[in-house]
Amino acid sequence: MKKLLFPFIIVFVAILSGCKDSDNSETPAAPPAKEYFTLWNSCEALTALKQYVEDVTNPESKNYIKVEERIATFDMDGTFVGELYPTYFEYNLLEHRVLDDQAYKDKAPEDVKETAQEIRDFVREGKKLPDHFDMKHALAAAKAYAGMTLADFDTYVKAYAAKPANGFSGMTYGQSFYKPMLQVFEYLKDNGFTYYVVSGSDRFICRALVDAIGIEPNRVIGMDVKLRSSKQGIEPGVDYTMNKAESLIRTDELIIKNLKTNKVLQITQEIGKVPVLSFGNSGGDCAMHNYCLSNSAHKTAAFMLIADDEDRDHANREKALKLGEQWREAGYHVISMKDDFKTIYGEGVVKTDFTFN
Repeated sequence: MKKLLFPFIIVFVAILSGCKDSDNSETPAAPPAKEYFTLWNSCEALTALKQYVEDVTNPESKNYIKVEERIATFDMDGTFVGELYPTYFEYNLLEHRVLDDQAYKDKAPEDVKETAQEIRDFVREGKKLPDHFDMKHALAAAKAYAGMTLADFDTYVKAYAAKPANGFSGMTYGQSFYKPMLQVFEYLKDNGFTYYVVSGSDRFICRALVDAIGIEPNRVIGMDVKLRSSKQGIEPGVDYTMNKAESLIRTDELIIKNLKTNKVLQITQEIGKVPVLSFGNSGGDCAMHNYCLSNSAHKTAAFMLIADDEDRDHANREKALKLGEQWREAGYHVISMKDDFKTIYGEGVVKTDFTFN
């Protein structure tokens, strides 16, 4: 009988031991909540953004927005990419292409040279740009890059972006992202938003720049020129069939300068939905903001960033503060680079004087 009981005693003790270990085991601690805004100071704009997102992503809220309707639009230059070194990236690029690029400068048409020189005079001597210069630049840029394949143009843009950013140490043009704004992208993505870059700059320049931060090309809307297959000639595309060996090339025909109401038209054409969030920094973004705020189907919000930090960036604080008042009156939340950002471009980047060769 003792021999028969012995195995059962062992099993019983093992069971008790297992129960004891189970009772003493600790439940694994939940991972800490992700911190999204480590580069921001506490501020009205950030509070407004977080409250908005928490509200519209809460299934119990009357303001709940389905994932497929969570569309956010972002201007690029001056909204999450620096634009004051000393002017827009695409202006700097055209100046380089026409006045400094040995492979092209002698081929540039006279009107393109004139436009590039006006940029140089504005940058180096403070001369005023002509009225409607945004369109003059767009037409000149279309000519300056005509004939380049899209792959060659992408390489060209990225090569220039690898140059040191004028007016800063420790940063290239291609690294000149406002680091706090990149955290906004991450936050929105994790909360089910799809965001689009809607810029006045050339679409393919934008694509080349935002590739570094993982924004897909199909979420970039910008100024456009007509494209053509490399062997197409003047034959209409509806009549021509490109072959496998051909490439797409840029032409000198401008389709659209993507500013103001043109931004709204392009959003409608390409996204097909009215945004619920909009981010910008200038009057060129007001139409896009107003289009967003007109979305009566959903709760909306619009944000304007002002360049008011003269210590860490090349800014005009007085002008920026006046704009901030104007944007608040228009119903936009205002983001102050000086007050709201712990850093702008990241550690090791220092504002310097501009230098010119």
